[in-house]
Amino acid sequence: MMADVWTWPLPLALMLGAGLASGFAAGLFGIGGGFVVVPVLFIMLPLLGGTPESLAHVAIGTSLATILVTSLRSVQAHARRGAVDFALLKAWAPWIVLGVAAGVLLAARVSGAMLALIFGAGVLVMALHFLFPVLAKRHLRDELPSGLARVGIAGGIGAFSSLLGIGGGTIAIIVMTLCGKDIHRAIATASGVGFLIAVPGTLGFIAIGLGAPDLPSGSLGYINLPATLAIVSTSIISAPWGAATAHRLPAAVLRPIFGLYLLFVAFTMVRNGLGG
Repeated sequence: MMADVWTWPLPLALMLGAGLASGFAAGLFGIGGGFVVVPVLFIMLPLLGGTPESLAHVAIGTSLATILVTSLRSVQAHARRGAVDFALLKAWAPWIVLGVAAGVLLAARVSGAMLALIFGAGVLVMALHFLFPVLAKRHLRDELPSGLARVGIAGGIGAFSSLLGIGGGTIAIIVMTLCGKDIHRAIATASGVGFLIAVPGTLGFIAIGLGAPDLPSGSLGYINLPATLAIVSTSIISAPWGAATAHRLPAAVLRPIFGLYLLFVAFTMVRNGLGG
């Protein structure tokens, strides 16, 4: 279904704004920006046509596509400073990819309403983390687990993140800091985790969406290409602003603000999933 040309100005403005906000949040908190992008896509995509049933899938898939680009840029920037733990990424990569594959296959089998509920529940957990960072200063061990524990952690991050359309940065940072990683190195490495999630996640949502009826205009599978391009074009610009702000304002001020935003998003998405 092709949207009329006159329906594009408002969606385009929303997409560009979402890109600015997600890039800023990514630079500020070391996340992929999916918590910002997905709710905006829920507002914007109906303006481009499509059915309510496909809305959640296209929002999640498109968010992963934007993270593919923004996380790659972030990895490159951190790598120039020698902050990325590439050995860790190499050890986690196969299990993250398998986890993402499992998450995409699950997404293909659940309804749009259920996917919205899953997103809302996941965002609620992240909101509580930002509002009550009880794990922020914990130190459980001096090194990351190996063996089956590594498989479970990396695979779980991949599956959970692909279902929510996020880069998994917050979860990865929590795990790494609990296991003795310096916070700056954890944030830098988490950007690489986002890339490992976004590549198979994007391809997977394209594949499971091919042939789906009545998608929003400009969609390739469950990826909306105009939204992806617009969001990426501005998030690349605003990410350095967020990073600069993070060095000027105390985390004690920033974290609760973002946590309250996530609470609002969680409530909105759960209400959407319940048909409210």
